[in-house]
Amino acid sequence: MSKLENKVVLITGASSGFGEDAALMFAAEGCKVVLAARRIDRLQALAAKIQDTGGEALAIPVDIVDVAEVKNLVETTLDLYGQIDILFNNAGIGRVAWFEDHSWDRDINTLIQVNLIGLMQVTHEVLPHMLARGEGHIINMASVAGLMAPPLIASYSASKFGVRGFTDVLRREVAPFGVKVSGIYPGPASTEFGQHVGKNQAYRKFRSGFRVHMTSEYVARRVVNVAKRPRRSLIIPWWFRIVYVFDMLFPTIMDWLYFHYVKKYRNLDKENK
Repeated sequence: MSKLENKVVLITGASSGFGEDAALMFAAEGCKVVLAARRIDRLQALAAKIQDTGGEALAIPVDIVDVAEVKNLVETTLDLYGQIDILFNNAGIGRVAWFEDHSWDRDINTLIQVNLIGLMQVTHEVLPHMLARGEGHIINMASVAGLMAPPLIASYSASKFGVRGFTDVLRREVAPFGVKVSGIYPGPASTEFGQHVGKNQAYRKFRSGFRVHMTSEYVARRVVNVAKRPRRSLIIPWWFRIVYVFDMLFPTIMDWLYFHYVKKYRNLDKENK
């Protein structure tokens, strides 16, 4: 019997990427999976796929920026199952561009609303029920961009630094009452985020320099492992922990590296616009 069997798992951003793969894996562990995202057609297809293999899944369309829709999501889940054992806050969007090229509506305002405020809103609705039961696990999808601050993802990095701070504060607030909180910090992986790179030569060069081949399935598998064996945080791949420590200990060196990187590629991007 799986340690997660019969657990009710609520997943935001479940229509693709880490959320979709995690949903399939949680269902394979015997969990009852609640799928939340805006794209109802993809949610329904995923729910049908899980049900066809004998799993249990419920698709609920929701925009996590809308408080009323978030309340409905949580109330519907509790009405049906009576509990939420695991909340996987995974919904998020990204943007790759020099900051002056970010649009206010989508690249700054909406991005922060989805990545940080939306995550906090869903947590705010779920948390009281976990505290009342004296158990539960909240898993927040952050990013190594919430640990370090590389150029070209200013809004995204700001949102993920916010997620990191919120995750750490919340963990310390609720740990005495049986609720666990974990932060997941993946490096570059094969997800829809890559579609936002566009023709940005600087970011393409930066990404290719790491030669990362981390798949969405791998990240999702590690998330499920954290659900089985809760921990404070998980940085993946493992060698990004070394990069993170180096960034903390030698910020002047990192600034020097980024200085020359930006100086070399910034004009190239501007010329290609």
